[in-house]
Amino acid sequence: MAYFDAASSAPLHPVARQALQAALDEGWADPSRLYREGRRARLLLDAAREAAAEAVGCRPDELVFTPSGTRALYDGMAGALAGRRRAGRHLVVSAVEHSAVLHSAAAHERAGGTVTEVGVDRAGAVDASAYAAALREDTALACLQSANHEVGTRQPVAEVAAACRAAGVPLLVDAAQSLAWGPVDGPWSLLAASAHKWGGPAGVGLLAVRKGVRFAPQGPVDERESGRSAGFENIPAIVSAAAALRAVRAEATAEEARLRELTGRIRARVPGLVPDVQVVGDPARRLPHLVTFSCLYVDGESLLHELDRAGFSVSSGSSCTSSTLTPSHVLKAMGVVSEGNVRVSLPLGTGEADVERFLEVLPDAVGQVRAKLGAPVSGAAPGGALDDLTVDALGERCPHPVIELAKALPRVRIGGTVTVLADDEVAAVDIPAWCWTQGHEYVGAEPRGLGAAYVVRRSAPRPQTPDGLDGLA
Repeated sequence: MAYFDAASSAPLHPVARQALQAALDEGWADPSRLYREGRRARLLLDAAREAAAEAVGCRPDELVFTPSGTRALYDGMAGALAGRRRAGRHLVVSAVEHSAVLHSAAAHERAGGTVTEVGVDRAGAVDASAYAAALREDTALACLQSANHEVGTRQPVAEVAAACRAAGVPLLVDAAQSLAWGPVDGPWSLLAASAHKWGGPAGVGLLAVRKGVRFAPQGPVDERESGRSAGFENIPAIVSAAAALRAVRAEATAEEARLRELTGRIRARVPGLVPDVQVVGDPARRLPHLVTFSCLYVDGESLLHELDRAGFSVSSGSSCTSSTLTPSHVLKAMGVVSEGNVRVSLPLGTGEADVERFLEVLPDAVGQVRAKLGAPVSGAAPGGALDDLTVDALGERCPHPVIELAKALPRVRIGGTVTVLADDEVAAVDIPAWCWTQGHEYVGAEPRGLGAAYVVRRSAPRPQTPDGLDGLA
């Protein structure tokens, strides 16, 4: 079985396992106590903090350990917003942040604050100047991930951090996906990360708050972790997390080049192996181990099951999965197809043979799912005679509304329209994105009964690029 979902959770690094076992014997006591066992636990905790701070690029007394990366984001945002309440209650985030950031932003808005959400381009990146323009005199905090969790696109953190510093606004960086590959550049103010993303144990996060940043911890606090993360420290897990971070950093240079070649191979070859595929995310400014693509006319859940049966564990941002009935907010913000989405994220040490085998089994897996769903045959586009056609896809779920659209469009003439009636909210994302990939005109949508009517005008066919669907790979 090939595990290709390191972006969700990386396998425990061998060094982390060794450190965890050793720390279970030595780090079980209360590090706040003055007796021998307590002093020994304190030494382990201090050493782990120094190692993690060195990897982050901050002072040890600026870094605390939290129960998770999500908790670090929640606490970091709450503390920074409260600490700068006198400056204002305006928050700036990007549209593709981790759900923890967006949930916190929604809670801030419900509590009377204001939020500006900065959009991204089709590669998933914010424009640094647009982000800077969103800053205001009453902005209390800005948040920007270092790299996207779903598509791997790196964000212009250094440029945004410089703009935030010039405006006197602290920037919180979610570095969960990138920290294994190196420190975050730029004058950021707060940083959060999660150990299980880099091969440490689950249940350990870190939060760095630079000196001089106004910060007021929210909720009950105690004397531990500088009052910023209450509760007894899980010293064995913390020691293991710090050891894993140091170990992966030592391997990062060699592994980055090797994994970038493997994911580049997937990016380049999948569109030629599987018809109607859109590779998403920035092709160059990206994490080295992650590649994402969407297969048209495919049920994401079924595709993941087919790949699982073939021996590959991958994840998906598709709305057609058992875990969600709504499209990925990341893919939605990018304006790309969400159906049949596959995210491949390679752990350290992934072999070339596993990637080649994945490329061998993928076409058949996609083909089987498409056949079950009655998907249209790629390239079949006879000239139609109808001026307009209405397709009833009410009650159908992703990807059926798009499948019905693709079947119907060849029946109308060039310049003719197809109206798709659908009540699946994913259609509002995937129909416009499908039009963009196929080169047809998305006219718009209007409410119709319990759903909506989506109007598409057929355009003359245009040649596809070697990278896949008409121009994005």
